[in-house]
Amino acid sequence: MSSGITLEDLHLFHKIDREVFTRLVVCLSRNPAESLLVLAMWLWFEEEHFPSIIDKMVKLPNEVVNKLAEEGAACLKWVESKVPPVPNDAGDMPLTAILLQRTVSFSSFYQQRFTMISGIKAFLNKVCAIIFADILHQTLPGKSRIHLNSPIPVPGFPHPTFGSITVVPRSLDSLIPSRGLWGWSLKTDAPLDDRTLFLTFSRGFPVTEAEVKELFNSYYGIDCVEQVHMVPSASSSDHSLYARMLVRDVSTVDHILCNGSIAKFRINGVVTKDYIGNLRIDM
Repeated sequence: MSSGITLEDLHLFHKIDREVFTRLVVCLSRNPAESLLVLAMWLWFEEEHFPSIIDKMVKLPNEVVNKLAEEGAACLKWVESKVPPVPNDAGDMPLTAILLQRTVSFSSFYQQRFTMISGIKAFLNKVCAIIFADILHQTLPGKSRIHLNSPIPVPGFPHPTFGSITVVPRSLDSLIPSRGLWGWSLKTDAPLDDRTLFLTFSRGFPVTEAEVKELFNSYYGIDCVEQVHMVPSASSSDHSLYARMLVRDVSTVDHILCNGSIAKFRINGVVTKDYIGNLRIDM
């Protein structure tokens, strides 16, 4: 039998997060979908051992919180972009840098964009969708037609990069499974799609599954590849032109695609192209 926590206790645990989100969507009238993504990003910052950025916002005036949200939204735009930002040693998020006590730039986050996207998606669905449901219920249009335990449509979702979100208002005595909030890992629990790359091979140069694993394990660490599925060619039973490769850690995707949305490798002189299809990036 799985353990759980009441929604009321969960609201108390996330009291500060709820207060900041309320200020964004109610006091500052910011876009709810964008605010959800910004809060999920800030929670990801905290998970990555940055100083507690959300806690420090509570005592700040609304105009400063609004500027921080604008910096967060701009950062998300670059994370979604197909083109990397120009490096800026002085930093691109001055207010966020003060709270994090370190210089932060769009390019530094862009280098880990796939890890960041996967982490934001996790916080969005496992935390934000639950703890902000009642706030969204009160602020989104048509609230009078929405009842408890009925999903709320959030304009802006499904998102082209961050996917869908299911927001369901519940009574405060509802029991929420704790497995979805504690004890989960952003790395090991990352969805398979976030850890899958699509490979293409040059015609006329057969490549085996073992050669693919050996290549990437030699570059990015032993056993970094969890699985390779070779897609048989319609014209040749012994020559695959495509493959899907599942890696164990989404950070490996960032390493492979650190220089752009396409990476080229040679296996016995054969060039392969690697890219993330599930994130809808045109190559």
